[in-house]
Amino acid sequence: MKKQILIVLTAATFLLLPLTNSAQAPDLGTAANFVLFSTDGAVSNSGISQLTGNVGTNNGSSTAFGNVNGIMHDGDGASAQCAADLLIACNQIDSMVPDFFPAPLLGNGATLVAGVYSVSGASTLSGVLTLDGGPNDVFVFKISGSFSTSANSKVKLINGALACNVFWKAEGLVSLASGCSMKGTIIANNSAIEMNTGDTLEGRALSTAGAVTVDGILAYTPIGCGSIVLTGPVAPELGAAECYAIFSSDGAVYNSGVTHITGDIGSNSGSATGYNPLFVTGTIHPIPDGSTALAAADLLVAYNYLNSLTPEIELLYPAQFGNNLVLTPHTYLMGGAATFTDSLFLNAEGNADAVFVIQINGALTTSTYSRVILINSAQSKNVYWKIEGAVTINNYSVFCGTIVCNNGALGAINTGVDLDGRALTTNGALTTTAINSVATMIPLNCSTLDVLSADEANAMVTIFPNPFSSYTTISINEISQITNAELRIYNILGSEILSSGITKQLTTLNTSGLTSGMYFYKVVLNNNIIQTGKLVSQ
Repeated sequence: MKKQILIVLTAATFLLLPLTNSAQAPDLGTAANFVLFSTDGAVSNSGISQLTGNVGTNNGSSTAFGNVNGIMHDGDGASAQCAADLLIACNQIDSMVPDFFPAPLLGNGATLVAGVYSVSGASTLSGVLTLDGGPNDVFVFKISGSFSTSANSKVKLINGALACNVFWKAEGLVSLASGCSMKGTIIANNSAIEMNTGDTLEGRALSTAGAVTVDGILAYTPIGCGSIVLTGPVAPELGAAECYAIFSSDGAVYNSGVTHITGDIGSNSGSATGYNPLFVTGTIHPIPDGSTALAAADLLVAYNYLNSLTPEIELLYPAQFGNNLVLTPHTYLMGGAATFTDSLFLNAEGNADAVFVIQINGALTTSTYSRVILINSAQSKNVYWKIEGAVTINNYSVFCGTIVCNNGALGAINTGVDLDGRALTTNGALTTTAINSVATMIPLNCSTLDVLSADEANAMVTIFPNPFSSYTTISINEISQITNAELRIYNILGSEILSSGITKQLTTLNTSGLTSGMYFYKVVLNNNIIQTGKLVSQ
């Protein structure tokens, strides 16, 4: 009898508990890619807003936005699909059966569990509202009127709850007061959304019919819930150029002041002067040698690869670069000269292997005290800058990543600059003035690359004819050197496409399978790379 009573009481207890985690998240479809969107209404900004995610409208225009870490879509196929997907999500939310019926005033220190909440009439968020749930728990707030927040109000997630599982749907104006910190996807049905100075939104602001207006906010699409883990593009192979912190393929390299360098320093066509060996952890190459020749060839391959990458996001205002902009792992493009002011945040979203590539089709100039700041596991070794023009990094700046400057001087890396990476140029002078530079992840074999001078290395091997059509011949000029000899040929993207062992003094190589164009080669003798260069197939 006691056992039966216990069973009955236990069952009754479970029936009285709230049905947590009963809600299923609505399917946003492509709307999940948008941080700001209106199906029918203008989307506008004032002040400097930092946005990660697409921005757009299906009937209207997006105006006064600076650089957006996403794609602008106004009245195109993507905005039409977003509008359709948003309507589906709204209908799914409307069909959800409420679990709870809270009072219109939310927050003020309250803690809520997962479920569907129905608020009758207008609702206001004040103070702190805590949402307590695991990573799979869903919170849905169905508000049958307008929704507003008080200044500095905050939604807080605990015990693993995720912003991607929080949804707010209001049947009226959504207005967030200054300094508000919101979590989740906000949907205003047939009304506008207003976000004010200092607001932070980890989620989305989407309207089915109404303007979306923001002023100096930080908003970003949430991660988790099946969102894509960003990895960025595949990093380039720097080859021998990875040994260098400071390098020019064709131009003088010069320093003034007390400069500390970790990594090699050199030029393949000019001198490297002004560096105190006591302050260099690496090798100074005062004149071209085998190492600089190899680095020049490998740098060109790396440049060609970076230049070939298709950009995923275009930053539309290069002259307004920086200004606390947050970027995630992608290939970015700026179509002209860039002026970098204040700070740039590179957010790896927890992926330590994520790669950032920033293509600038023009010169780059930074302000004094500019900063590249790595957050959420981002690493400088995974950051690459491809710049078509001169580079000037002004006093006391902090710069991260490998700079690959094409046909432009790295004319001034100025007093007090901290360079966490490399400064490399294909053609142009490079000057440093009392800086600190650390080239991370230096290969272990760098010390063996400068054994031979450039003239000595080139005298050992001859390749002819070059240009060629159906064949070319490799000549080892010293027969005693033929031990484990190999020729390796690479395309302009740095991929090895052909290799051939060399077992005699003259080796003829069939090249009829190579399409017309330029290639690069390395000659390996006795396990050492002793010559690099270009090959042209006609």
